[in-house]
Amino acid sequence: MVMQPTGNVSLTLVETKEQREAFIEFPYTHYQDSPCWVPPLRVEQKKLIDPKKNPFFNNAEMAMFTGTVNERPAGRIAAIIDHRYNEVHGGKTGFFGFFETIEHQPLVDLMLKAVKDWLKQRGMTHLLGPANPGMLDVIGVQMDAYEEIPSLMMPYNKPYYGEVLEQAGLSKAMDLYSFLATNPGVDIERMARAKAIVSKRLPSLRLRTVDLRKLKEDAEIIRAIYNQAWAKNWGFIPMTKEEFDDLASSLKLVVAKEVAIIAELEGEPIGFSIPLLDINRILHKMDGNLFPFGWWKLLRGRKKLSHLRTALMGVLPEHQGKGIDAMLHQYVVEKGYENGYISSEIGWVLETNLDMIRVAERMGAKPFKTFRMFETTL
Repeated sequence: MVMQPTGNVSLTLVETKEQREAFIEFPYTHYQDSPCWVPPLRVEQKKLIDPKKNPFFNNAEMAMFTGTVNERPAGRIAAIIDHRYNEVHGGKTGFFGFFETIEHQPLVDLMLKAVKDWLKQRGMTHLLGPANPGMLDVIGVQMDAYEEIPSLMMPYNKPYYGEVLEQAGLSKAMDLYSFLATNPGVDIERMARAKAIVSKRLPSLRLRTVDLRKLKEDAEIIRAIYNQAWAKNWGFIPMTKEEFDDLASSLKLVVAKEVAIIAELEGEPIGFSIPLLDINRILHKMDGNLFPFGWWKLLRGRKKLSHLRTALMGVLPEHQGKGIDAMLHQYVVEKGYENGYISSEIGWVLETNLDMIRVAERMGAKPFKTFRMFETTL
């Protein structure tokens, strides 16, 4: 049962530099007693909400709010309109994001009311979230496995978040799953048999590693495949060149280059898999700061990481269902183990993506976490 403490509840629209800093800073105190929370780098959080630095805002707008109970910081939320999302999906959807709160239902209700009012004033008819700030960023509410440290670019929140959102009138829009592949947990023999079948069926199929020396060229190949491979997925938005270039620049230092691959058929790119070094294992101990010693910890610690996050993967629609995705996973498992990587979190995977769920299960990956997107009409 959600607790509903009494108290003076108030909300502030974020407008000044000091208010933006308070908006960014709230999670660092909110989670200070949560041993599994990973403090994100403050410099990255500042960029994320800055319309001048985040290319997401070339096609979007956002209002941020902070909440207090008895004049003490107690929550935050943002109202977001992604105009490109509505162009793609043909609706009038507004988002809420950056949702953090103490266990206080009146505050949650007030924050969501502010978001709804702001969105309705701008013609929106549907509310979806959380997205931080867009569907290509960290999304969803974690619904289980709170005792596990989140992997890179995955959400983490306190266990009551789903309940307070439901109490506020929101309901499930979609569940997103992640799977954990571990060595020796994966079925190596089964994967090898699948590889042999695919290789016989598609003898011209080749897997090559991403060339970091020609990252711009390979990044454009990956973006083109991604935008086609994911086009029919729930919540999909095609990545613009500016967004993908920004993402590639941010992730360049955390790409697991030994197992980042592009699949080619008769010399033409048709698929890719980009596992990332799970630097959250390092960030967990850095308190969100790069200075004075954060850079040193990050660079030193990268060489010792053994966990990956398989975040970006896709196969062109005309080549899906041929076992190429399984072959991509097989390569990452086999070559990853050779390079000292013993586990990878795969996801997220839509609950409706039964083909991908079967691929994960057949390779021996285990269901790991569930994340939920919430919605309501306005």
